[in-house]
Amino acid sequence: MIVLSSDFGLEGPYTGQVKAVLCQQAPNSHVIDLFSDLPRFNPSAAAVLLAAYSQNFPDDSVFLTIVDPGVGMPDRKGVVVKTAKHWFIGPNNGLFDRVIAMECDVRRWEITWKPEVLSNSFHGRDLFAPIAAELAEGRFPTEKLSLISPEKHDLIGLDSPSIIYIDHFGNLITSLLADDIDQTATFILCGYEIKYARTFGEVEFGELFWYKNSNGLIEIASNSSSAAKMVNASIGDVLTLR
Repeated sequence: MIVLSSDFGLEGPYTGQVKAVLCQQAPNSHVIDLFSDLPRFNPSAAAVLLAAYSQNFPDDSVFLTIVDPGVGMPDRKGVVVKTAKHWFIGPNNGLFDRVIAMECDVRRWEITWKPEVLSNSFHGRDLFAPIAAELAEGRFPTEKLSLISPEKHDLIGLDSPSIIYIDHFGNLITSLLADDIDQTATFILCGYEIKYARTFGEVEFGELFWYKNSNGLIEIASNSSSAAKMVNASIGDVLTLR
């Protein structure tokens, strides 16, 4: 399967245009929408989400991920990353740094190919989608890639624990791995003290709590209401650990 994640949203034409290329060039592959609302212009936050949410997909899934504020600039290259389980394709701007850090067996290639028609502002459709389609169809495009070392990028903007995603329910997903934090910890966010609970039903209606979400990240929620509205939180807000 091809797993598509981007900051394009669904309200415009961009996601549909990318999926049209995938369906045309990889007709035997399923295209799965994972995220259409990754944090806009924020590869560092998207890198955390991608590393966490890619873990439960079957082997040889192809992750096409596009958060690309530097699109079209000479110093922003395209990249293919291969881990023991999955393929990752997108801009080489830190999107795959967490994936690389979590894996022991990693290979990385720079995309050297340029299609006949390559727009300055839509490499997701013109450059990355065709490569993802080839990989999903079982073809490794040797002539289009150049092997490079899997060195890591700095995750700019994640020096402090922060909110990286707000879901449909108003739950606040953070950049923190839950297994790194003791359950006795209290977080301070937007002036609110937030303590641990295992799941929603263990707290009172409307009560804030933090928990380990189903993908291993610390998430802040409120039982049957929106934590985001309750604390007036936004992506990028920093948490203090006490």
